[in-house]
Amino acid sequence: MKVLVIGAGIGGLALARALLADDHDVTVFERAPALRVSGAALTLWSNGTGVLADLGVSLAGVGAPIDLLEQRGWDGRVLMRIDVSRAADAYGLPHIALPRRRLIERLADELPTGTVLFDKACVRVAQHADGVRVDFADGTTATGDLLVGADGHRSVVRDHLWGADPTRPSGWVTWQGLSRVDIDVASSRRGLMIVGPEGMCGLMPAGEGLLQWWFDVRRRPDAAPVTDPLAALRDTFAHWASPVPDTLAAVAEGEVEFFAHYRHKVPRTWGRGRATVLGDAAHTMPPTMAQGANQALDDAWVLARALRRTADRDPALAIPRALAEYERSRSPRAALTARRAGPETTNKYLPTLFRLMPDPLISRYYTRWLRQVSAYLSDRPTPPRSRPTRTPAPAPAPGGTNA
Repeated sequence: MKVLVIGAGIGGLALARALLADDHDVTVFERAPALRVSGAALTLWSNGTGVLADLGVSLAGVGAPIDLLEQRGWDGRVLMRIDVSRAADAYGLPHIALPRRRLIERLADELPTGTVLFDKACVRVAQHADGVRVDFADGTTATGDLLVGADGHRSVVRDHLWGADPTRPSGWVTWQGLSRVDIDVASSRRGLMIVGPEGMCGLMPAGEGLLQWWFDVRRRPDAAPVTDPLAALRDTFAHWASPVPDTLAAVAEGEVEFFAHYRHKVPRTWGRGRATVLGDAAHTMPPTMAQGANQALDDAWVLARALRRTADRDPALAIPRALAEYERSRSPRAALTARRAGPETTNKYLPTLFRLMPDPLISRYYTRWLRQVSAYLSDRPTPPRSRPTRTPAPAPAPGGTNA
């Protein structure tokens, strides 16, 4: 089967690897002149690392394992601790935070020459009885049996299928980066989420001596541009307890990236005929549940499986059936994830509510939550090949940090 994939992000590259392994003819079209490696860092939970293992993508030597998530108030008080190592042990699959560029590099590694074509901006999609056609801004076209839009929250393929862009600003934005910051979190197995009236600060080790940091703040879509975001962040969060001011003091001007939050209601049906979407094109959501990359990987795994089950049938019948199976599996799970992420509750300062939730209960809930939102964890036919080895992270002292 000849498959056209629009977008060489995480979902598009993962799908290409999966389909090439099943002997499909796959071409990925990317509008940028090279692989896009911006985006600071991301966290892969057991669903994401499991899919990558199935695709033969090694994460050896990159990123940092995450065993504990700790939520604090802006004044340094510990509000909640989630033992996410419980989920890693339950599924036999680790949690890893790593620079986004490293994941893109590993996904693209060993793809046959010519699999990814650059400077190919999709401008028009058409379907006919025997397949699909894509027109590009450079005047060229491509035809195939199946089209998959993995082209992000401004997806041209989705707009063709759905009729319009459904995304809307959530009212929050992120300022983020990867920096060398001399605080204990950078070399730990622990992530911090610090909340206060001004917003939320997240700190996560990302490997290579780097700290992933981000600040989620409320912002109107029509607000004037921020001319000096780093100075604004330092001023806004100067009164917060350590390590927030220490982190901002160590960040350099060129390390700051901007990311606006968008959301939409995830529909039950994503595709039509011989075309569908995956990743942010199908389910744009705020990053507050840290599931964006993981959901895209789950999409790729399920779509490849659905096509594998129909590989020997007439494409005119097999492709719509495979796409319907893919959507039945992924749409409810992606919709659940988007509903939890949409209100951005983790960005809000609710100290009384957080202290009412016992840590062991939240840790058990998180393990079940991952299975609820992942077809890979729910449907995989065999257990993982091996269990991760880890050294338990020492529990931080209340209100402080570990050296």
